[in-house]
Amino acid sequence: MRISSRSRYGLRAMVELSKTHGKGPVSARTISDREGIPISYLEHLLGKLREAGLIKSVRGPGGGFELARTPGDISLLSIISALDGPVVLCDCFEESSMKLPCNRLDSCLARVLWEKLSDRIEEVLETTTLAQVV
Repeated sequence: MRISSRSRYGLRAMVELSKTHGKGPVSARTISDREGIPISYLEHLLGKLREAGLIKSVRGPGGGFELARTPGDISLLSIISALDGPVVLCDCFEESSMKLPCNRLDSCLARVLWEKLSDRIEEVLETTTLAQVV
C-alpha cells in the first residue's frame, strides 16, 4: 500500500495551516513556499479540502485559507478520504470501485487478513488528529 502524493502534500498543507491556526488565513503561495508544493497542485488540493469542509477560504487582501475546525477535531482519515477516497488495501472491499466482481470473494482465505489490516490502518488514521501530528 502506498499513500499518494495527494495525501502526503495535502497533509503537509493541513499541518502548515494547523501551525498558524487562530492567527488568520494563510495564502496558498505561502503554504507552497514553506512546504515546497507546486502552487497549481496545491490549489487543486486546497479546493478538495475546502469541498470536504476541512478548510475555508477567505477572500480579499490578507485572505487565504484556514482550518474550518480546530486541529484536534480533524483526523488524518478525514484528510486522506477527502483527497483520495476510502482507505482500502484491496479493491474487493469497496464494491463500487470494482470493475469486475472477484470470483473468489466468498472463498478468499486472505480476505480476513486484508480486512483486519484495513481496519487497523483506518483506526490509526481516524484516531490521529492534526493536533497530535503538530
